[in-house]
Amino acid sequence: MVEESDLEKLKYLDMVLKEGLRLHSIVPIMHHEAMEDCVVDGFHIQKGSRIMINCYAVQRDPNVWPEPEKFFSERFVGSSLGITIVHLVVAQLVHCFDWELPNGMQPLDLDIDEQFGMVACKEKPLMAIPTYRLKK
Repeated sequence: MVEESDLEKLKYLDMVLKEGLRLHSIVPIMHHEAMEDCVVDGFHIQKGSRIMINCYAVQRDPNVWPEPEKFFSERFVGSSLGITIVHLVVAQLVHCFDWELPNGMQPLDLDIDEQFGMVACKEKPLMAIPTYRLKK
């Protein structure tokens, strides 16, 4: 089984997860309340102001992300964003199971369209068949 101490060795998994979350954020719009007066990009934000952040736009901003629509996990080499529990769960799923698509489906046949709402979710459910591969 994958232990939390193993995660530091799984650098590529770390980069793939970060890039996946960048392209397919769980929350497309985030709400924030200013805890103190501040200035952002020349605009005065008063303490208590409620701000909506368009995560979708930020995560696809070509001024920040070269080729923002392209899945390129290597853009996260050496980054330190920590999402330990997500890494641990995905590492367990990758390590403990062999995965295949149903009915002869090919990876290019996958529909990755999202449904817009308060949280992002797939328009059509992903179907995959896991087969436990570790010895009991």
